[in-house]
Amino acid sequence: MSGLAERIAATKAAIAAAAREVGRDPGSITLEAATKTQSAETVRAAIQGGVTVCGENRVQELTEKLDAFAYDGAKEVHFIGHLQTNKVKQVVGRVDLIESIDSLHLLQAVSDCAVRLDRVQDILLEVNIAGETSKSGFSPSEVLFGAEKALKMPGVRLRGVMCIPPAAQDVGGNRKFFQKTYQIYVDIISKMVDNRKDVDCLSMGMSRDFADAVREGATLVRVGTGLFGPRG
Repeated sequence: MSGLAERIAATKAAIAAAAREVGRDPGSITLEAATKTQSAETVRAAIQGGVTVCGENRVQELTEKLDAFAYDGAKEVHFIGHLQTNKVKQVVGRVDLIESIDSLHLLQAVSDCAVRLDRVQDILLEVNIAGETSKSGFSPSEVLFGAEKALKMPGVRLRGVMCIPPAAQDVGGNRKFFQKTYQIYVDIISKMVDNRKDVDCLSMGMSRDFADAVREGATLVRVGTGLFGPRG
């Protein structure tokens, strides 16, 4: 087994252990490889090593890797980075899920583009859970309104929410943010009567805190450094 495959296996084992701690089914949590800056060859190796979902941060990298068939064998490809409205057409219909819908303006642009392509694009609403001025996203008080808007747009299907909390200084430091995001997710499910069955994805947790995210209800964790090592 290669070093990458070993790290993938170890990460999956840590996810499963965290899930069992709180009585969750390990099979209900998906490991997403955050493949920013990784070569097509490395992405292929990750998929061969057991990764089923790849998440890309940059539109240019996404399109280059799609053209190189880097994601062949993966079940899903997600876009997880900041998406500018002028690049929406390069992403819509080419990924299974856009996790980073951070404004009503972007939401509308994605829906409009999907309609033109005769598609329905799966999306998550990004929550700026800590109210950081350096980050985009819906404020916690705006998310439900965004969800209601998404429900009325013909080109998108709301699947859930995503958050990127501040970098925690202490072990367990982000659990409060994960708890708040989980409550938002549950609230959306309880109030979205018309598409409640579609809302099934809570994307939170990265290399340093994914175990805590699992303990607090994440269904999808985004791990990059923990699999591939520090970016050069």
